Parts: sequence; structure tokens; C-alpha cells
Amino acid sequence: MATPTLTPTSQTSAVALPITGTFSVASVSTNYPYGLYVSETKVDGTTNELYDANFVSGAVEQVAYTFKKLGGDVLDIELDEKIVYSSYEEAVLEYSYIVNIHQAKNILHSSLGATTGTFDHDGQRTDSLSGSQVELKYPKFMLGYANKVMDGTTSEAGLGGSTPIYSASVDTAQDRQDYDLQAAVSSSAATDSDKPYYNKIGNKRVTIHRVFFKTPHAMWRFYGYYGGLNAVGNLATYGMYADDSTFEIIPPWQNKAQAMAYEEAIYTRNSHYSYEIKNNKLRIYPLSTSVGPGQIWFEFSIDSDPWEETDGRNDRIAGVNSMNTLPLANIPYSSINSIGKQWIRRFSLSLAKEILGQVRSKFGAIPIPNANVTLNGKDLVTQGKAEQKELREELQKVLDELTYQKMTEIQKAITDNTLETGKKIPMFIYVG
Repeated sequence: MATPTLTPTSQTSAVALPITGTFSVASVSTNYPYGLYVSETKVDGTTNELYDANFVSGAVEQVAYTFKKLGGDVLDIELDEKIVYSSYEEAVLEYSYIVNIHQAKNILHSSLGATTGTFDHDGQRTDSLSGSQVELKYPKFMLGYANKVMDGTTSEAGLGGSTPIYSASVDTAQDRQDYDLQAAVSSSAATDSDKPYYNKIGNKRVTIHRVFFKTPHAMWRFYGYYGGLNAVGNLATYGMYADDSTFEIIPPWQNKAQAMAYEEAIYTRNSHYSYEIKNNKLRIYPLSTSVGPGQIWFEFSIDSDPWEETDGRNDRIAGVNSMNTLPLANIPYSSINSIGKQWIRRFSLSLAKEILGQVRSKFGAIPIPNANVTLNGKDLVTQGKAEQKELREELQKVLDELTYQKMTEIQKAITDNTLETGKKIPMFIYVG
């Protein structure tokens, strides 16, 4: 049987990467999966292309770069130029992603509670709030997290803070020892609209901070005993270093310490009453009599959810709470410098190499007369993924060395070394 003569329709690959891309305005928006840097809009019934010309030019040039790096001059590259365009777009987005994570590490501590934003499916800001293009700004350093912690701790310590502290009282009854402060406050909050805590308690637990259940401290004795402040020294402390008997101006801290000691002594030795609180139930000792105090005053706060705003105050609960709510959009292509663009070119090439490997992996070998051509699809996939991993790690390593914390350490080292160097420089000697 005679060998048939083959007449193929085409003697070249149906799909082969051209030596360079094409800058076609008519098809800009159809070349990119996300179209983040190119978009299409209709104005007055006509279709106008809006695009970043620099981004499109970079993607077109990436075709020639990919063609040369993958040996297109020797063997056809089974890729369409649109694949290179999409790889270039993905590389830009990946660069923006890694840089924004780096910036999140830098600014989250100062941004907690700050205004966040809303984003579309592409990760672009859609709100009209202040702080546009936050990803390009150098934020102020603020002790946002530390202040938040201090607000809570100072409230518990009785030194201020942001937790509202209320006061209330209960009337004592003769021969009655126990008083339910929780019930008294809840009842008052439900019926008395004049109270600042009206309709705020319900079934919430209150926390008792202080109880005033004793006759007033005799502070006047301390001040009257000395005939006035800042008059006579105390030879047991700061005055013991004088070499003779003198009258000295008493520092305020000494007066304060003496007053506290004197008041504590009166409270411990002379107090007629004491009390204890268990589960917001007050027990007084001894039993109240007809000559006892008529009212028991106490200070309390109302338990609230940690994400509940305080009335009349913006606690910034609805602001930034994690990396996810930072108002960081994709970095504009025009704001990426030469360092970033070279990383993008290399990452885009690795993506194209992986896709080419997947295409060639569909055919392990191609038969030709008297032999087979084995394709390197698996090798290209492995190389592409490995290069992407290395590029990510390279960029992350560089960015980790450039966090604000690292830069302060570097500046400190430079300052210390400069001072040490300065010590070695001879002082100038003036010769007249």
C-alpha cells in the first residue's frame, strides 16, 4: 500500500505567541480578566475606553519579554498574547497585595478604631469618606491600641477612663442588716426618668465600686492641728538632715502622706460601722439604729458589651478592627516604581511559564515520522510555581526589613555609631 500524501490545512501551530503585543484601544478592556486598570463605560450611547496607558504599554511589552525568555525565536510558544496580558495584571495585583500586607503590619496599631471604607469586587474603594488612597499615605503615629487598653484599666482603678460611673443610695432601716443594691438600682432605673441611668440596666449586672457608709472622716483635725499647711517640717523624714532646729516649707507630698495616714488611723480606730459586699448584696455591721446613718450612698457602673457605644460618645467601635477593615485599596499602577515593576515582570513571566506548562502537559508527546517529540509541560509547571514562591518570599523578606520598627532600630544603630565615632575626633584647639 502506498504511503498517503498528507495535505494539512496549516503547517504552523494554531496558537503561537507573537514576537510582540498589540496596543489596540478597541480591545483593551477584553484582554484582562479583572480589567482593574482598564475599564469600559458608555457615554451618550457610545463606548469609550478608559485605561491607564502606562499599564497597557507595560503589558504589551511583557509579550516581547515573555517571547524572548521562553525561546520563541527557536520554538513556538503555545500561548495567546491575552494570556500574557492577564498574567501581567495578576502580577500587579499580587505585588499590591504583598505591599498592602506589609503596610498593614506598620499601621494597624495606630489605625484601630479609625474610619474604614467600603470596597467593590476588585478591592477598590467605593465610599466618599476622607482618606482617599490611604495605601499611598504615611499615617501619623497614634497610640490607638494602648489608649484603648488604658481607658479600661483606669476605669477599674478609679482614675478616670471612659466607663460612666453612677451614684445611688438606699435608705437604711432600723435593725436591718442586709440591702440588695442590685435590686435598688434596677428598680430606680426602671421607674425614675430623672436618673442618668434611667432605662439602661434591665437585667444587666451592675458593678459596685465604692460604698459610703460611715460618718465623715475628721479631716479638719489634721489641718487644724498644725495651724495651717506648709509651716513646720517633719524631722523624722526630710528634716532629719538639718544640722539645727529650723522651720521649713513642707513639700506638698509630705502633707498628702500625713493626711492619708491620719485619715486611715481614724477610719481604722474610730469608725462605728463596717460592711461587706457579696453578689451586690450589702451587709452592714453593726445593725443600723435610730442614730445610725439614714442613707447608704454607693458608686457603680453598668456592665455592657465591649462593642456597645457609650451614650453621647464615639468610642470608635465601628472603625478599623483588624487588617481586613483597613481602607487599603489596590496600589495604582502609576505609583509603582522601577523596583516594583521589575518584580512584576518577573512574576508575570513565571505565571506565563506555568500556563504554558499546563498547555503542554495535555500532550505528553507528539508523534512525528519515525519518532516522538516529548514536551516539557511538567517541568515548566514546576519551574513556574517555584519561581512564584521565590519571588513572593524575596519581596516579603525585603519588606519585613523595612517595617517602621526595623527602621527605628537602624536609625538608633546609626546614631549610636555616629556618637562613638565622634568621641574619636580630637577637639579643636585654638592657637592665638
